[in-house]
Amino acid sequence: MVPTFTGYRRENGRIGVRNHVAVIPTSVAAASVASRVAGDAGAWARATPHQMGTSQPEAARKQTERVLVGVGQNPNVGSALVVELGTEDIDAEVVADRIASVGKPVETLSIRDAGGTRTALDAGADVCEDLNHAIKDARREEADASELVFGVECGGSDATSGIAANPSVGNACDRLIADGGTASFSETPEFIGAEHLLADRCVDETVRERLLARVERRENMAKMMGVDIREAQPSPGNKEGGLTTIEEKSLGAISKGGTSPIRGIVDYGEQLPVGGGLVLMDTPGYDVESVVGKVAGGAQVVAFTTGRGSTTGNPIAPVIKVTGNPKCWERMSNNMDVNASTIIDGESLDTVGTRIYDKLLAVADGERTEAEKRRLEEFAINELQPNELARLGAGV
Repeated sequence: MVPTFTGYRRENGRIGVRNHVAVIPTSVAAASVASRVAGDAGAWARATPHQMGTSQPEAARKQTERVLVGVGQNPNVGSALVVELGTEDIDAEVVADRIASVGKPVETLSIRDAGGTRTALDAGADVCEDLNHAIKDARREEADASELVFGVECGGSDATSGIAANPSVGNACDRLIADGGTASFSETPEFIGAEHLLADRCVDETVRERLLARVERRENMAKMMGVDIREAQPSPGNKEGGLTTIEEKSLGAISKGGTSPIRGIVDYGEQLPVGGGLVLMDTPGYDVESVVGKVAGGAQVVAFTTGRGSTTGNPIAPVIKVTGNPKCWERMSNNMDVNASTIIDGESLDTVGTRIYDKLLAVADGERTEAEKRRLEEFAINELQPNELARLGAGV
């Protein structure tokens, strides 16, 4: 029998595990107002402040817009307020219309049209309250695990990540996929050195070629910027944690996706399919940006493995922290949700994987993660720089 959880059914059929009012700025110029509006409103409102400017090259603007729309369409968002300064290339009305196309209440706020920051804050508070009123009576209903899109991430990796935390999260991914759900991992630079193993798991030649092309492109982009990624990785922090080569790091990193066949690879922030099995996302190696990409792709819950320690969360999706390092569990237990270091003491991978899968279902059912309890809500969007890359001959 497929396990179940309870969530908020949206008009487009997707199921959310949280019922947030998202306050989404279209640029850094509107980020502070968005944060203040959400912060003053209450725990039900979540801001997604980011660093993108008011003007971007076309390819970069399209990616940013895709992420903003995807975040607003994430099923954990019940309604949304899109905030702009009023001079951005990204039109708040366009973003709002695209979010509203999946059947959600969405409003916009222009700081310039409102008469500046002070009046915009007052107007934002009123609109936010109305948006919460529209969704606050929503009730959870039963759904089965096949409706979950589970994003997995790693950061601050050490020698225990590849032998405990990552494979146990991978075991949970395999369980979800067996129950009909979707799992996704990303950070393409961390496929390097293990890409041949991933290629062998692709369901067909099209997916295989797409995967290898994305790995090659990421490596070439790094070279264009003067970085030999095979020499630059593992990072100094990884080396301090006991990792010695990029191949060692990548073999550990890909184990968090489990052993299921790879059914596709999507672009950064592109929608992940429901009931899609294992689907990769092409993202940079910066973990906060990578998590945001998967949340924009529709992930309702994220698992984040670490050995050296990590505090980051996400404003829209609950983040389950898993560590395979017993010292990290001891020192940072108020940031960690699952202790996978018991594998080192002999607990089986299946047992720990079951615990993580159970935690996933409990969190989907409403249990708050440690990151949620402490309002750890980091948010950053990957920035394309197409003009520079085109000049160097890499393209995007």
